[in-house]
Amino acid sequence: MINGAHVVIYTRDAEADRAFFRDVLGWAHVDAGHGWLIFKAPPAEVAFHPAEGEPSHELFMMCDDIDATTAELAEKGVEFTRPLQEERWGQLTGFRLPGGGEVGLYEPRHPRA
Repeated sequence: MINGAHVVIYTRDAEADRAFFRDVLGWAHVDAGHGWLIFKAPPAEVAFHPAEGEPSHELFMMCDDIDATTAELAEKGVEFTRPLQEERWGQLTGFRLPGGGEVGLYEPRHPRA
């Protein structure tokens, strides 16, 4: 039986993004060798959305209080890539990773799996 998922984020600066997850987000991790950090992710959900064009994937992190979470991240120097948006399913924003990628952040209003 499948018992987990492994997410891979391709980046222009893997070291900086690893440091961000370790030092800014404070995620627990193991060293798989030679400084290659593997992070323990919080509980996750998977959703499938229809696509008009080529299929793609996105990464969104969830939180219980988006105002408190964005304030805490802003104090740590995190750059937000979009203003807080009200959506039918929750409140959404996004932030920049040091390696140039973007991660979505939202406070869901839907039931969690």
